[in-house]
Order: sequence, then structure tokens, then C-alpha cells
Amino acid sequence: MFSFEKTFNTFSVNDLGTARDFYRKTLGLDVKEQPEGLDLNLPGGQRVFVYPKPDHTPATYTVLNFEVKDVEAAVDELTAAGVKFEHYEGEMATDKKGIAHGRNGMGPEAIAWFRDPAGNFMSVIKGRQPY
Repeated sequence: MFSFEKTFNTFSVNDLGTARDFYRKTLGLDVKEQPEGLDLNLPGGQRVFVYPKPDHTPATYTVLNFEVKDVEAAVDELTAAGVKFEHYEGEMATDKKGIAHGRNGMGPEAIAWFRDPAGNFMSVIKGRQPY
């Protein structure tokens, strides 16, 4: 079996400057600029690498989940910072703030999705993970 020291995730964006400002200023993350892209340094030594891609296509799935103690408070704070939350009907129905609340013990206690400036899906989430 192979050995490794760490793992990290990557995803692309269409405009590195806009992404840098969003992750640093809007989300308040520790962002380090690298020659090839951006390092998002997260709690617990986690790292996500964001790279520019001229023909970027936004991910159709959630690329980054932020686990929080209070989804409603996180949504209020991010909304005040200019983040727009997704709204859904049906099985994943969200309330007026964009929060989907747990259904019969299935999935997380609460989750709200938003997109970064490149259109990639992100979420704030509390409770059991949906996977």
C-alpha cells in the first residue's frame, strides 16, 4: 500500500483575483497566494488549493462544506457579507433564508448552499453528514 503525509482538495475558478477576494474578504479565510493559485488554509491543518482554469465549468456538486454550530447564524452573517443562498423546493426544500432542515433523521440537521463567484457550490452545514 502506498504511503502519504496529507491530503488536500482542489477545484477551479475562472478568475483568481475575484476568488481571492471572496475567500479572504467575504468568507474570512486564511488565503495564501501561490504562483499556480490560492491555498485556502483551514482549521486543523486542512488545505484546499484553488487554481485558475480559463475554460472553467462550475462544479454541479458541493466542493466545500463548512461545518458550523449554528447554520442560521452562519447564513445571517454570510448574507450580511453579500453571499446569496440557493433556494430549493421538493425533497431539499429550503426556508426563506435558504436553509434545508433535517427530515426524519435523514441527512444533516441543517444545511444551506451558496456559490462562490465562479459558480462552485459550497455549504454551511450542521449535524450528520449527507454521505
